[in-house]
Amino acid sequence: MDDDQKQSVYDDFYDAVNMQPAELEDWLETDHSKAVGDSDSGESTGHKSGRRIVEIKRKKKADLTDGDYQHMQKVVGYVHRHKAQGPSGDPADTPWRHSLMNWGHDPLK
Repeated sequence: MDDDQKQSVYDDFYDAVNMQPAELEDWLETDHSKAVGDSDSGESTGHKSGRRIVEIKRKKKADLTDGDYQHMQKVVGYVHRHKAQGPSGDPADTPWRHSLMNWGHDPLK
């Protein structure tokens, strides 16, 4: 991935992830967070991703690895796909919103 691609991924990630690290960490400790998503190994993919997002957001841009950029791309793709599947009613207390929040995006913001 060249520097222009990395900048594009970085920008897209920070547009998609609208939760701050401490806010996301607090969310990941809730029962609602742990109750959504696939959980083959006891922890859902989204929940694991949320922990990784916290790590990425706490890093300096210069310290981001290629693996971080790959995960950032994955997050952006998930958020965009999942947002398109939103509920027709109030999303405030729905598994749809909770899943997005595990990926660092609160659709009510």
